[in-house]
Amino acid sequence: MIKKCFLPLALLFSAFSSSASHAGQTSQFNIHIPTLEGAIQVDGEFNEPQWQQAATTNLQFETRPGENIAAPVQTEVKVYATESSLFLAFSAQDPNPEHIRANLSDRDSVWGDDLVGIKLDTFNDARLAYQFFVNAYGVQMDSIENELTGSESDAWDGIWYSAAKRTDTGYQVEIELPLRLLNFAPKSEQKWGVEFIRFYPRNEEHRISSHQIDRDNNCQLCQLGVATGLANIQQGNDLQITPSFVVNRNSRRPHKENSDWDSENNIEPSLDVRWGITPSTLLSATINPDFSQVEADAGQLDINSTFALFYPEKRAFFLDNKDYFDTQLNLLHTRNIVAPDYGLKLTSKVGDHTFATLITDDTNTNFLVPGNLSSDIASIDNKSQNFAGRYRLDLGKPLSIGALVTAKKSDDYHNYVTSLDAKYQPTEHDTFAAQYVLSDTEYPSDLYKAFCSNDDCLPQNNCDLDNCGINERVLRTNKQGAFGDDMYLLKYQHETRSWDVFAQYLSVGEDFRADLGFVENVDFTKFVAGGGYTWYPQSGFFNQVELRGDWDISHNQAGEKLEQEAEAKMEFQGQWQSYTAFGLVNRDRVGRRHNGASLAIDGNTQMFSETMGWFYSNIKPSRTLFLELDINYGDDIDFANDQLGTKVMFNPGINWKVTDSIALDLSHVYRTMDVDDGRLFTANLSDLRLSWYIDIHNFIRISSVYTDIERDPSLYRYSTPNEHYQQLGNEILYGYKLNPQSVFYLGYSDGIKADDAIDSLMKTEETYFMKVSYAWLL
Repeated sequence: MIKKCFLPLALLFSAFSSSASHAGQTSQFNIHIPTLEGAIQVDGEFNEPQWQQAATTNLQFETRPGENIAAPVQTEVKVYATESSLFLAFSAQDPNPEHIRANLSDRDSVWGDDLVGIKLDTFNDARLAYQFFVNAYGVQMDSIENELTGSESDAWDGIWYSAAKRTDTGYQVEIELPLRLLNFAPKSEQKWGVEFIRFYPRNEEHRISSHQIDRDNNCQLCQLGVATGLANIQQGNDLQITPSFVVNRNSRRPHKENSDWDSENNIEPSLDVRWGITPSTLLSATINPDFSQVEADAGQLDINSTFALFYPEKRAFFLDNKDYFDTQLNLLHTRNIVAPDYGLKLTSKVGDHTFATLITDDTNTNFLVPGNLSSDIASIDNKSQNFAGRYRLDLGKPLSIGALVTAKKSDDYHNYVTSLDAKYQPTEHDTFAAQYVLSDTEYPSDLYKAFCSNDDCLPQNNCDLDNCGINERVLRTNKQGAFGDDMYLLKYQHETRSWDVFAQYLSVGEDFRADLGFVENVDFTKFVAGGGYTWYPQSGFFNQVELRGDWDISHNQAGEKLEQEAEAKMEFQGQWQSYTAFGLVNRDRVGRRHNGASLAIDGNTQMFSETMGWFYSNIKPSRTLFLELDINYGDDIDFANDQLGTKVMFNPGINWKVTDSIALDLSHVYRTMDVDDGRLFTANLSDLRLSWYIDIHNFIRISSVYTDIERDPSLYRYSTPNEHYQQLGNEILYGYKLNPQSVFYLGYSDGIKADDAIDSLMKTEETYFMKVSYAWLL
């Protein structure tokens, strides 16, 4: 069926595949990079003789907010290569050097600072690009821009070198990018897509570039210039060996009076190996990997929510060349792999062909149980084997066709997923995307019991809201034998300088599962269409104004309506590096099921009509202060009681650079729900983080996340929740980070709770931990 669907599509696309060129062009910008003998000392000084022979260019254009106007400040770039590294020197002139915005901070956390850097598409095919930036203190930022998905991720961290120096006329930055970092085709002469960039934040954030950027072209990577030369470069002995050693003492006790502590000491050595077999082929392996997460996730308020929370991946082994696995749909979310004993990953790009494979085990088997009104996490106490394989073929520069296979298997359980996808850009304004996915799954016969709320949980019995032990997760997991289904996505987008339109249709079968991904809706179809218009004022407070809107409708696979929504919004960008947006949403959507033993919607749910307004704004009025505010007010379904309530959500945040090395981050969420008979709940979540960067490598961070929820149990019809619940998590962490993989951490964290049974905060968990790792580059 997949072949029949996609073969005509591929033939049609390939017929037009030569109609446009979607990679860097010498007519856009061209620089010839010489290959010279001898490395330099990366110290922020440009006194080595190689800089006299380096290629030189100037950043002449402001591309935002000005549209390809003359740059407001001068920036000179020098660049040359050795056989094993690419070297860059930036001289960033400033008429008022005292206004330079720079802070000592964690890696990838200096957006809003003065920055200089480079964007590199090493295959010059407008698919992926590396980005490297450095601020005036030498703090690094790196990311990968993925044209296939339209996303940009700073989760990847490479090992490279930089130094910065403030001068009387601005600042200067020296960078070494070891070629072991980059994937590229082995050739005697290279032709890479390139852009040199400077961010110059003052009253507005000015983006300054080596060349012009056409806003009437929706492909960003297609507009890179070209770097030629780089003769005879190679990765050398691209071998990285990183042993790690983690020691922790974890103590827990039940949340009961006079309960005893249960303590456990753990010592976990591990080893990671990263081998660049060729410049375009990377093999990564790990044994007993250290997947400990040193820093806590940002706090999330989980109340009146029926779907599982999403947490991003942060672990180095999974992040390296992660983009090679990406498709339009999230079919590989590696946080589903919790604690593997080993891992093996191979990624390669040969000509127009891209390959990626991942194999790991896992000491537990965790996966998402999806639905159309709720989702949850399931866990099987058995080891599992996990596999992902990806292939992509670039048929001419406008077209990509790919396949992805994932597998997750344990005793009496498996989930196999097969996917085909295509993305076609026939013009610089139009993009088509399609994806078709099949799954085959088997659950343990008693898995559904983990989601039962009482002992009489029998899926064949009817039950009402007030005595129901059955829920959607029970019905979605009560499966005997193997079952399967499909999912498909069709998407079209048309973008010009000033306006855009889009349409998308998604269908997910009732028995579809993607247990290595994050697909939380099944038995679900959704059509959405919308667009917007953008103005670029040449004067006044705002430099960009957008009017946008969309309409969508969702059904289950039986054609019963789940939701219909219309939204309109305005967005403004302007002075003080400000962004403001507000909008109005009107939607009809169903509440919870009345009979938990049936997945039916019609006659089994109530349709509620909601109208809600929202407002969001952030602003940076000075170099030391960043403020943001998120407000929601309007109708919201009270899912616990299947009624309509009034929601208030107030979420302010502040980032205060107390000094160039001390930063305070504070955010607070205040949320209430009012129903006809009174205040159902009041919830507060505060997230406080205080960081002191002693220098570019050493830091101390203190963080606290506090949750306080008050409910009126008399207003709950079908359950009796705690009237008062509190939770407090604290962490103090010292870190020394030579580079992303060579680190020393020493810390303490705890967890404290209170509820109706114990109304004062009681510590239930504490951990002391130390981590040491070092990356040997051979």
